[in-house]
Amino acid sequence: ISALGLGFASGFHCIGMCGPIAIALPIPNSNNLSFVTGRLLYNLGRVTTYSFLGAVFGLLGSRLIISGFQQSISIVLGVAIVIAVLIPPKYKAKISQHKLVQKLTLPLKAGISDLFKRGTFSAMFLIGILNGFLPCGLVYVALAGAIASGDAISGSAVMILFGLGTIPTMFAATIFGKFINLNIRRKITKAVSV
Repeated sequence: ISALGLGFASGFHCIGMCGPIAIALPIPNSNNLSFVTGRLLYNLGRVTTYSFLGAVFGLLGSRLIISGFQQSISIVLGVAIVIAVLIPPKYKAKISQHKLVQKLTLPLKAGISDLFKRGTFSAMFLIGILNGFLPCGLVYVALAGAIASGDAISGSAVMILFGLGTIPTMFAATIFGKFINLNIRRKITKAVSV
């Protein structure tokens, strides 16, 4: 329940971070059913990636429980989350421009760009898959919950629920983004950041 709630609560953050990708998704065909189907597949792709990451981090959490480190790791992750929230935006921008971060994200962004050109239903799903791997503070918070879950299945469930919680806001952004011009989108993005 807490993972689902975190997903719902982070929806507006998702619009600010992933909204431009979601709103700009190509339309496989020109009809409304194709438009909606493409957006659902994109969101399903994100949830699939979250599920995979949750399983990996849940498995990691099970190893930490066996080793007796889970409580210490939970405290360290909690402190890191608080620090991440308190870091001024200008420093966050510097972190995102760091060579290591760029080395990890540039191939993902290139892959997303190539998939945009295809504009097929499978491309929508794969864009969601790749989007799920892009750096995101709230995904990291949810992954801390996956670690604390203590096994791969529970970790996967935590991340599926988190992802499902983000879908209503992200889906609404993709639907209404079709009817909102670029100038209004920019204003919404700035407002969401605040």
